[in-house]
Amino acid sequence: MSVFAGVDIGASSVDVVSFGDGRFSKPKQYKQSPDGHNSMIAAMKKLRPKCIVMEATGVYYFDLAVALVEAGLPVAVINPKSTKNFANIKLQNSKTDSIDAALLAEYGMRMEPRLWTPPDQHRQALRSLGRQINRLTGSRTQAKNRLHAMKATQSTPTLLVEDEQEAIEMLDRRIDRLKRAAVELLGESPELKRLYKHFCAAKGIAEATALALLAELCVLPDHLKSAQVSRHAGLDIRLYQSGSSVHQASRISKAGNVYIRSALYMPAMSAVRFDPNAKAFYEALVARGKTKLQAQVAVMRKYLTGLWACVKTDTPFDSSLLFSDCHAKNACA
Repeated sequence: MSVFAGVDIGASSVDVVSFGDGRFSKPKQYKQSPDGHNSMIAAMKKLRPKCIVMEATGVYYFDLAVALVEAGLPVAVINPKSTKNFANIKLQNSKTDSIDAALLAEYGMRMEPRLWTPPDQHRQALRSLGRQINRLTGSRTQAKNRLHAMKATQSTPTLLVEDEQEAIEMLDRRIDRLKRAAVELLGESPELKRLYKHFCAAKGIAEATALALLAELCVLPDHLKSAQVSRHAGLDIRLYQSGSSVHQASRISKAGNVYIRSALYMPAMSAVRFDPNAKAFYEALVARGKTKLQAQVAVMRKYLTGLWACVKTDTPFDSSLLFSDCHAKNACA
């Protein structure tokens, strides 16, 4: 009899439900701590599940998933959107921790998700650094916007302006320190250092953007295809067509990694200006009636395909392989 386990992840605890022989077990709860993880590992080794399913929920799933895999247990980490869609199919409206764990166990039995392999320590550390740099950069942008608003009115006390300037300077120092740490980390991994240089070969991708993108792409399973990576980034197209009455505009799904999408936005704008191949592709799409934003998203998707090719083939970014003259002519057709 095959047994599947579902794990609902929380900040302080996890709920576990197993599913086998058509029945669900009673939910068990473990603390989100090393001792709690060890207790769960001992229980799972006795149960010997075919798959332990959990969602990629923020940062809370990662340590547990790594601990389970290192203990020799089969783990599948799935997108929370998959669980939500599965619940909709089952017409399940109730939502509690134990119900969610049971749903994940049944998902594992019916969908047989691919098992998860954790990235090595260098890649894990680079992702953590990249995300923190991204968060601090966002905070700095907000602070600069606040400073601009303060300076726009004479009623703002000088103290507030100086305080905001000091906050921006502090964020600058923190970002620079983390960037230096990321570069040092690259120096410890020849493979990551090569990939970083490959990414920097793309027009519009400077050092900071290359770090942000590499931090996200280096932890993805290398068996993924470019279309799957686009879906992971939420850059895949969601169509709205049904019968003869429902024909809404197509949009990107945005059901994926926001760090990749935000990091690609500005490089795509630069590529349209300074890369002849990307510019021809962009103009061809606009000539076909696409909006400028739609055309730019298409360039983002192409750039992501090229970057993933760098990861897969260990070669520098080459836009001529993505935006050939023939490709541009086909876009005009």
